[in-house]
Amino acid sequence: MRKIDMTDQLWARLLAMRGSASQTGADEGDPVMALYAPIAAAERSFVLAQVGQSLDGRVATPSGDARDISGSDGIAHLHRCRALVEAVIVGVGTVKCDDPRLSVRAVKGPNPVRVVIDCRAELTGEERLFRDGGAPVILVQGHDAPVKSQGADVIRVRRGEGGLDPQDILDALADRGLRRILVEGGARTIARFIEADLVDRLHVAIAPLIIGSGPAGIALPPIDKLSSAHRPAAKVYTLGSDILFDCDLKNPAVSVSGEREHIRVADHA
Repeated sequence: MRKIDMTDQLWARLLAMRGSASQTGADEGDPVMALYAPIAAAERSFVLAQVGQSLDGRVATPSGDARDISGSDGIAHLHRCRALVEAVIVGVGTVKCDDPRLSVRAVKGPNPVRVVIDCRAELTGEERLFRDGGAPVILVQGHDAPVKSQGADVIRVRRGEGGLDPQDILDALADRGLRRILVEGGARTIARFIEADLVDRLHVAIAPLIIGSGPAGIALPPIDKLSSAHRPAAKVYTLGSDILFDCDLKNPAVSVSGEREHIRVADHA
């Protein structure tokens, strides 16, 4: 297990690296650079999904209380990821339940553009992200949703039987120059991007907390056999208060037999 020991110098280097493709192979020797440089230096489209959960895989209580699941170091890690990307995506359910700011507060750095997938234009305009004077907000709505902007930029995406196509969302953001993306929640939003094979890295931060019941962080469809499970290559880091699994969803792990596992990804979003 590798330890993340962030310094001001390393963090300044990562911020300067944003979108510059200045990552070098020598950086792999430093855990900080190995974890964060692929995010910061990505020039092409790069999608990171992040989940903070308890030891038993919960992200909230049954009543929806999700505060303080991640420890202070887990929160700092999430805010570093926000600072290194250009936009952070959440679903409308996350905004309704948590009323998040989606800003960088625990670290120094730029706030990402905030993107809310609000397929049916359900938000009222009273949510905090519309009123806090923070980073710009983009609403992603279905083509047939009521016209409601709440003062934000609106992207209209064709809505099919399964909802909005995650690839259409990424394409629309890329047209606005937003290519380094953090998909932060909720569980179904993250799952849809994984199902569409659009997530490059998945970060799962685990805090030493047992909740006992409540929702999970990734709502993928059920499978019958473990042979159908995603088995990504993963590196494990200690953040301090939390343990982080950095999963490479574009590369499968090595099976017990030594052969490469083949990850089956659903062909629908």
